[in-house]
Amino acid sequence: QVQLVESGGGLVQPGGSLRLSCAASGNIFSTSVMAWYRQAPGKQRELVASITSGGTTNYADSAKGRFTISNNNAKNTVYLQMNSVQPEDTAVYYCFANLGVYTPSGLRGNFRTVWGQGTLVTVSS
Repeated sequence: QVQLVESGGGLVQPGGSLRLSCAASGNIFSTSVMAWYRQAPGKQRELVASITSGGTTNYADSAKGRFTISNNNAKNTVYLQMNSVQPEDTAVYYCFANLGVYTPSGLRGNFRTVWGQGTLVTVSS
């Protein structure tokens, strides 16, 4: 079974920093893209940042200059370093990945998209 496990959420003061981590586990042979999305109360889920296995990154305008996404392909892990956080960054942050998964017979199967369970980030004084 393939899954994403997030960690690092919590309460942080405005102007502070927080680092989120997400690790993919299971019979994986590749992670083509990993990303962070967020969903604030009453709002739609939105992309925060994404990174390909080759290191190409993409950021939402709200994240540019403050957040940094990085990955460790060997560990199938993605990180989101959040600096200068503001109350409007309060949301549930979800990890997303497009993963290449082995079949039960051990062959390389199709890629599938997987979501984490979400981790709450609250920015408040």
